[in-house]
Amino acid sequence: MTRSSNNRPPLVTLITIALIGVLVGTLLTSYILGRRYVRLARSHEVVVRHDVSGSGSWYKLDMILDIVAQKYVDEVDPEEVTDAALSAALLSLDPHSVYMPPVELDEAESQLAGDFEGIGIQFNVPNDTATVLEVISGGPSEKAGLLPGDRILKVDERAIAGKRFPQDSMVRLMKGPSGTRVTLTIDRQGTVFPVEIKRGKIPLHSVDASFMINDRTGYIRLSKFSMSTYRDFVEAFGPLLESGMQKLIIDLRDNVGGYMDQAIYLAQELLPAGEMIVYTEGRKFPREEIHSEGKGRLQDVELVVLINEFSASASEILAGAVQDNDRGLIVGRRSFGKGLVQEPVYFTDGSGIRLTVARYYTPSGRCIQKPFTDDYEYEAYDRYNLGGEAYSGEGLTVDSTQAYKTRLGRTVYGGGAIIPDIIVPVDTTRATQFYIACNRKSTQMRYAAWVFDKHPKALAAIDSYPAMDRFLESLDLPSAFPAFARNRDGIELKEGEWAETAPYLLPQLRALIARYSKLGENAFYKYYLEIDDVLKKAIDAPPIAQ
Repeated sequence: MTRSSNNRPPLVTLITIALIGVLVGTLLTSYILGRRYVRLARSHEVVVRHDVSGSGSWYKLDMILDIVAQKYVDEVDPEEVTDAALSAALLSLDPHSVYMPPVELDEAESQLAGDFEGIGIQFNVPNDTATVLEVISGGPSEKAGLLPGDRILKVDERAIAGKRFPQDSMVRLMKGPSGTRVTLTIDRQGTVFPVEIKRGKIPLHSVDASFMINDRTGYIRLSKFSMSTYRDFVEAFGPLLESGMQKLIIDLRDNVGGYMDQAIYLAQELLPAGEMIVYTEGRKFPREEIHSEGKGRLQDVELVVLINEFSASASEILAGAVQDNDRGLIVGRRSFGKGLVQEPVYFTDGSGIRLTVARYYTPSGRCIQKPFTDDYEYEAYDRYNLGGEAYSGEGLTVDSTQAYKTRLGRTVYGGGAIIPDIIVPVDTTRATQFYIACNRKSTQMRYAAWVFDKHPKALAAIDSYPAMDRFLESLDLPSAFPAFARNRDGIELKEGEWAETAPYLLPQLRALIARYSKLGENAFYKYYLEIDDVLKKAIDAPPIAQ
């Protein structure tokens, strides 16, 4: 619905206010200087030249939007045009300076805040139907009686099952303000019934998994750096220390970052007193250094940090601090390369911007930010091109003119991103045609859901890994899964193909099935990491000689 031009707030006023807070931070001179028009007569038209001499480019933008509001052939929405102008203006600066309308800003803030308002479940969509994986303890869905394995057919009156309904759209339908209600139509082992849920605050933990890999090595996987990350991290490593942990592997793969202060707090737990963690510097921001206080509880624990091409921002700050101070080894693949300080600016209409004001530098002086190339947003994906660095490591080149030294004198390279001490390329040699065909149809995920349908009570009762191992053994996966793939998806095994596929596929199946038990995400990662080459390198990596 468009607004009447009579009721529309003056667009020139809207954009002037926005530009005061967003782009210049000083008063515009639009109305002080006024307008001077020079009319030039032509045979069939009158051309009006708007003189902007002496008034600057900001006034030109203001003027253009005002002219659009007054003369455009169709009715325009001032807010929509203003938002588009602001988005374009910020995009011209760098890929990470962005304007966010109220809805987008609220969603982004809730993601980083570590909580959101909704119903409190985790689900996946193995076969065009959302299947509940986990019901968050103490959340609204647990109180309403939802159980793992429940299939969601409708959200209110909106059917979401049996069709290619986008998963993010499902999430938006279920989320909502605390106190509001939503009705889910549930299919539980063939019985269909409605469940009314009163939405509430749902904590979003940033620790996906934490457990002991062996007698001396602990593992913590961090999915993001939200407001609660440090608290979640402390709660995770406490039991590991009590279990005798002498070595800790922090998994930051696919962690795109978040709040910088949370990365600083984690680094404080790891580094001895006086070591630099990071410094920032920008055109209007003088160099500011952050140093460790030496009060952390993990200073004497051997350390390895895992990264990949989608580890960014706060993840790179933490990895760079560990590497440059020779506190531990970095294992995996080159990180994304986002090292920009983003300052939030908020407006009274609920919108806001994130504006780049400085860059992050590691203790040795390396700039984390990679260059703004034409393929900047897709550069990390390009590493998976045939023969690219993700597969062989051979595509990775370093800028020898940007060589830096760690605290102990090891050479590290700048030019953007964090280059691991131990590079582990993606191994594609185990991907048989059978495995690729199953991946294309998500056969593994649907098989896990099918197993839960057949054994819901047995899986719900499992609360230990020995019990999980016995249950998985009883399924006879080497025979059962190929039969499922053949009967359900028409995927046939070629002679001798299972022997090549099984060592890679079976751990995935065990992980997906175990996720439906009380062991949850810990079980998923514990079983899946059996085939994780990066983790294997991390477990075997020796400590840095101090």
